[in-house]
Amino acid sequence: MQRRFDRLDEVWPADLGRRLGAMLYDGLLVMAIWIVITALHLAVVRLVLAVPAEQVGLGAAQVLSLRLLMALGAFVFFAFFWTRGGMTLGMQAWRLRVQTLDGCSITAFQALQRFLVATVSLAAFGLGYLWILFDDEKRSWPDIVSGTRVVVLPKTR
Repeated sequence: MQRRFDRLDEVWPADLGRRLGAMLYDGLLVMAIWIVITALHLAVVRLVLAVPAEQVGLGAAQVLSLRLLMALGAFVFFAFFWTRGGMTLGMQAWRLRVQTLDGCSITAFQALQRFLVATVSLAAFGLGYLWILFDDEKRSWPDIVSGTRVVVLPKTR
């Protein structure tokens, strides 16, 4: 269920610097999640499937399954925070929130759209985020495609 945010008239569009700061924080958290996923995947491959140590990571199934688990882990991280309160831990540190255009929390489908387009944006040498510098509303490609926006929250007193 979508949640309507309050104090909508006190927010403004997030600039590239703040977004990059939050992305750096969240990137470190995602890397930690990936380490846990990799360790669990390795344990399953070695202990449950009994693959010899010299064969670990050589099969296409092992590589593909690990990559899919890592992508799923990253998506779950972002979708969980975006759909609940609009803020990942990195976004909280930089006082950022993702929301719909009318000021509500985003849906799971919008989170999926943001995640997929963010992946393309980063793979295109960050062009999807550099777009913020040219867009009058400071929107990135994930914002445009998903119909969302990232805003800066006022300081709490």
